Amino acid sequence: MPVIVINPNSTEAMTTSILAAARRAAPDIRFEGWTSVGGPPAIEGPEDGARAVPPLLELVRKASDAGARAIVIACFDDTGLEESRRLATCPVLGIGQASYVMAELIGGPTAVITTVQAAVPVIEANIDAQGHASHIGTIRAANVPVLLLEDSPAEAAAAFAAAAHQLPPDTVNVIIGCAGAVSVTGHLGDLPGLTVIDGVTAAAKLSRALVG
Repeated sequence: MPVIVINPNSTEAMTTSILAAARRAAPDIRFEGWTSVGGPPAIEGPEDGARAVPPLLELVRKASDAGARAIVIACFDDTGLEESRRLATCPVLGIGQASYVMAELIGGPTAVITTVQAAVPVIEANIDAQGHASHIGTIRAANVPVLLLEDSPAEAAAAFAAAAHQLPPDTVNVIIGCAGAVSVTGHLGDLPGLTVIDGVTAAAKLSRALVG
């Protein structure tokens, strides 16, 4: 069985981009992408996240029962991650947590730039609960809708780049805090002194470590 990458929102184009990025990051691992058709079109804060959890858990159960080697929850808010781990019989990775782990392994002060302000408190709570607050001290919003990353990646990338140039001068890693980051990283241009991390790539690489 493959590693199942579940997009908790219902936008199929995002699933396609996410799956392609996972396969580029770990071409030796077999990934399969599933879209939560019962989820909201985008997850932009806690209300959307709450709506996304019930249909997401149905897919997690289906993937686990089918014998998935691992499951990746492809929402940076780590939507339903703990519930999914309690439900599944295989490892479950969230792309938010995967990016925090990758940044800690790289080392140095890290910032997160996410899409909308409503996501910031969710991400702050996750970072604190997962034990990463000591190295991730800055969380900012680029103030772009999630779906803009898919529909107009160059425009979205410009907003992320502008936010990156305003980060504290000691920042060495910047995490683009959205699954749609896979569509914009190629448009970011040069961000001197910064290592850019996206959660899908991080989760795919960690999947390799989990499943060999």
